[in-house]
Amino acid sequence: MANEIKNSLLPQTLAEFERWEPNDGYKYEWNDGELIKFEGMKNKHLYLISILNELFDKTAAKKLRGQLLCEQDVMLTGIQLRRPDLAYFSREQIINSKTEEQIPEFVIEVISSTDQINEVKRKIIEYFKNGIRVAWLIYPDYEMVEVYTSLKHITVCTDADICSARPVLDDFEIPAADLWN
Repeated sequence: MANEIKNSLLPQTLAEFERWEPNDGYKYEWNDGELIKFEGMKNKHLYLISILNELFDKTAAKKLRGQLLCEQDVMLTGIQLRRPDLAYFSREQIINSKTEEQIPEFVIEVISSTDQINEVKRKIIEYFKNGIRVAWLIYPDYEMVEVYTSLKHITVCTDADICSARPVLDDFEIPAADLWN
């Protein structure tokens, strides 16, 4: 109980949530007044993030000064704040973020055994409703990646199958097996 946060201390508004600093070891997202609790990345996820960032550093997008950012706040709507594990922001979006919220066109979520599938699918729906054009769901426990280019177009990648961030990043591609080896 020492690590749990008492309900009376939970934020009641988005403004309170944005100022809130939980100290229970969990991460949170905000969805229309609902706090969504999840665990931070595990050590094995660090390896995946490292591989993805190394690959990204070799792309034209990096040369154009776009960035692949880890757990960046993304305000999908005025009531939905999500934190994708990785999100691509172009240089223009980064510059414009000084004055307005930016929604990335490409996101990556690393799915752990504690993630609830209904919550993951709800996120994917929200992402595509709000301008995200490519989403990867990486399942390390199954050595599988689901590449979404819409809610109806999903490619499942395993082994030598190529995971691509097209049409957002034409040169960001990786064989699924490279994420685990």
